[in-house]
Amino acid sequence: MRPYEVMSESQPTQPGQHDHNDQYVLTLSCPDKQGIVHAVSSYLFITGCNIEDSQQYGDRDSGLFFMRVHFTAEAPIDVEKLRASFAAVGDSFSMDWQIHRADEKMRVVLMVSKFGHCLNDLLFRSRIGALPVEIAAVVSNHTEFAELVGSYGIPFQHIPVTRDTKAQAEAQLLELVEKERVELVVLARYMQVLSDDLCKALSGRVINIHHSFLPSFKGARPYHQAHARGVKLIGATAHYVTADLDEGPIIEQEVERVGHEVTPDQLVAIGRDVECQALARAVKWHSERRVLLNGTRTVVFA
Repeated sequence: MRPYEVMSESQPTQPGQHDHNDQYVLTLSCPDKQGIVHAVSSYLFITGCNIEDSQQYGDRDSGLFFMRVHFTAEAPIDVEKLRASFAAVGDSFSMDWQIHRADEKMRVVLMVSKFGHCLNDLLFRSRIGALPVEIAAVVSNHTEFAELVGSYGIPFQHIPVTRDTKAQAEAQLLELVEKERVELVVLARYMQVLSDDLCKALSGRVINIHHSFLPSFKGARPYHQAHARGVKLIGATAHYVTADLDEGPIIEQEVERVGHEVTPDQLVAIGRDVECQALARAVKWHSERRVLLNGTRTVVFA
C-alpha cells in the first residue's frame, strides 16, 4: 500500500455522484511552516479524495497555522482508517487534528435554569434541522422546563445545586457526558458557576451565553442597569467557558441598536433575541467544526 493510501469499502461512484455519507471534515492547527497545505492536499489526492472547500489562516502573533478542509471520497471510507492513515502527516507537522464525517451530528447536552428563551430556541432549531446536533439530554437545577423538553421527546434531568451538593451535581453531569458520548455542553442561561475542575475536565467543550454588558453591568438586572445609563447598543456574547468567569475565548457576538424611547422591559426582550442569535450561531459553528482554539482567542471558519 502506498503512503497514506486508504482502502475504500465499496466500488467508486461515478464522478460528481458523491452522496452525503462520503463527505468528511478535517480540522487542524500546528506551528506554521512551509509545506502544510501541500502535505494535506497531497494526502487527500493520494487517498482518492477531492477537496470541496478549504479555509486556512496563519496567525503571526501565535505562530500557529489553522485549517479546515471539507472533502469527499470516491467511495465510502471508514473514518478510523482515514484517521490512521493521516496520523503520519499529522505527526510530521506536530498537528492537533481531527477528522469527522460531515453528516455526523454532534451530541450535546443543554443546561438551563429559569430563563428558557435560549433553550426553546435551540430545541426548535434542532427539531427543524437548522442545527447539526443531537440533543442527548437537557439538565437543569430547576424543574420549570421539564414539560417543554418532554414535548420534544428529549430526556430531562433535574440536578439541583446547593453549596453543599455542588461537587456531587457536577459529578452527575460528568457521568452523563461520558455515558451519552457528549461532545458539547451548552449553558443556555444556566445560572450556576462551574468549578475550576469541571472547566478543566470539559475544556473547549462548554459554550456559554451572556449579555455583553459584562463587566460594566455585573450582578442582577443588567438590562435595567444599562437602561439607567442610557446605552445605545445592547448585545450578547457566546464564548467557551474557562475558570475565569465570563472571560473565555469568544466565538460570536451580536448587537442591536436601541433608542432613548426603549423601556427596560423592551430592552430585556431585545436582549433575549440577540442572546438566542449569538448562541445559536456559536453552537452551529462549533458543531460543524468551524471553531478552533487559538490561546485566549478563536479562529472561526464561518
